[in-house]
Amino acid sequence: MGIDLSLIWAVIIYFGVMMYVIMDGFDLGIGILFPFVPDRHDRDVMMNTVAPVWDGNETWLVLGGAGLLAAFPLAYAVVLSALYLPLIFMLLGLIFRGVAFEFRFKAHDHERHWWDKAFILGSVCATFFQGVALGAYIEGIPVVDKAFAGGPLDWLAPFPLFTGAGLVAVYAVLGSTWLIMKTEGELQAAMVRIARPLVWGLIGFIVAVSIWTPLAHAGIARRWFSWPDMLWFAPVPALVALCTFALLRALKGEPDSGPFIYVLGLIFLGYTGLAISIWPQIIPPDISIWQAAAPPQSQGFTLVGALLIIPFILMYSAWSYYIFRGKVRRGDGYH
Repeated sequence: MGIDLSLIWAVIIYFGVMMYVIMDGFDLGIGILFPFVPDRHDRDVMMNTVAPVWDGNETWLVLGGAGLLAAFPLAYAVVLSALYLPLIFMLLGLIFRGVAFEFRFKAHDHERHWWDKAFILGSVCATFFQGVALGAYIEGIPVVDKAFAGGPLDWLAPFPLFTGAGLVAVYAVLGSTWLIMKTEGELQAAMVRIARPLVWGLIGFIVAVSIWTPLAHAGIARRWFSWPDMLWFAPVPALVALCTFALLRALKGEPDSGPFIYVLGLIFLGYTGLAISIWPQIIPPDISIWQAAAPPQSQGFTLVGALLIIPFILMYSAWSYYIFRGKVRRGDGYH
């Protein structure tokens, strides 16, 4: 029995995208929360919590895109053709945010508000269009003769727009719980107050997507509710309810790292549910990972490089977060 290179690459890409969602999610969430924190010094603290690590978080996005091109070139060509506009808007948002991040600290006081606005706009735009791309991907991509057969505005539909708004709420919750863990005093208390209604909004989004998805997609409904596939999904609602209860409880009293950990649990459950729902399709609803795969020689050659570089990414990411652990206070600078 040979090694299934397509399966290995699918796991690597799923892992890379999940790491990006987690690690860049709270980063984008900070920009989404900026309008709720008008004080300049508090905004400085918020940005300083991610200043040492934010640009490294996007390494995982590069890994996911490069892995898709190397291992599943058909999926890369079709998915990027179908989602060209939302992905371009997402990248523009990331550029705006990155430029604003650097220039805000160097701007004069009377100019800083422009970079604050650019940081907010870039964070919201990048997050919203990530969610739109996800929703359009779940909706399915028409393929004829191994080419995208739809239109450039197929993504402009109710479900993708809803998932775009939902992801903004998800990243806002993730950002608020990150700040609860990394700050103290009045800013931390403000984040606790903001996080509570956001959590209820997140719960509403999870419920709405859980109802909308099987109603709109018969293939996903069959997978969720047919035997024995439903055994894989049966624990998910209970685990989501358990994480939600623990999250709301952790926001009481004097919360620290607990809320952030429970939000990560909710994101992991949602991401895992998505992966199981569409597996083994890499271009929903009909193209599997094996149909979209590159030749085994190409997959094997690029896999060697991936297996060499991924441990280094994990090590330097873990080291940077370890070095900059602990609370961030006013006066802690970014240079």
